[in-house]
Amino acid sequence: MPDTARGFTLTELAVVLAIVGLLLGSLMYTLSAQVDQRDFEETRRRLDQARELLLSYAIVNGRLPCPARYASSASNSAGLESFCAAASPATCSGSETTTKPVSPEHGNCSNYYDGYIPAASLGISGPVDSTGFAVDGWGNRIRYAVAKLNTNCSTSPPANTILYTSAVNLKTYGISCQPNDLLVCKSATGITSTDCGGAANQIMSQSLVAAIIFSTGKNATSSGASAVAGLDEAANLNGDRVFVSHTPSPSAATNGEFDDQFTWITVGELYGKLISAGVLP
Repeated sequence: MPDTARGFTLTELAVVLAIVGLLLGSLMYTLSAQVDQRDFEETRRRLDQARELLLSYAIVNGRLPCPARYASSASNSAGLESFCAAASPATCSGSETTTKPVSPEHGNCSNYYDGYIPAASLGISGPVDSTGFAVDGWGNRIRYAVAKLNTNCSTSPPANTILYTSAVNLKTYGISCQPNDLLVCKSATGITSTDCGGAANQIMSQSLVAAIIFSTGKNATSSGASAVAGLDEAANLNGDRVFVSHTPSPSAATNGEFDDQFTWITVGELYGKLISAGVLP
């Protein structure tokens, strides 16, 4: 009589299943990493595109646009520039408008440091969310801050004069002025609402940066608010003029997880574009 056919033992089946599980897990991890890399690179492309569109807007209009405003789904500028109805640079919550003031053109924005790319004003048709705001590779709104203060003008403008978002004032006081507010720091450690806590922690000084564009990364909500309580990421969303930019870091890092991506426009580049186009002086 032939021997009875022998099947797999439970131990052998367990080993096979464990190997298959490891292979599937490795494959899923690889695919996830590829997706994250794709979204990271797409976000970088969109930030660079937004930067170029801001410069193009400045050439055509003689100024940088004001940031778009988003307070809630019921209160936002629908991706358009948001101006303060009053000429004073004081806080103007509740008195915003998407119509550019023309008599006179004061250029006062409703939110200089905590706004978004004005996709509708820049002519960005996509990718945008349902309310008209440009989004990054993860579908989160792209943030935008623009200089409000100025200094070192050869002809000093009157107090509280808005410069970089006013074509009239920019042409009047021109290329001898420097911005005097936006700062980019290496770390949130030691920073205040107005400085990096020392030159060693400073990447770009307030006399150089005319505008900042950034993504809050994968670990953010659709509004662009960070879902991680890391100190460095939190510094970019607290509404002041000091920002933090560095290479990505894990949650175990000293100041927590960080995956924000930044680019900026220097005042020298802005003036250079406007001079080359015959907009200034």
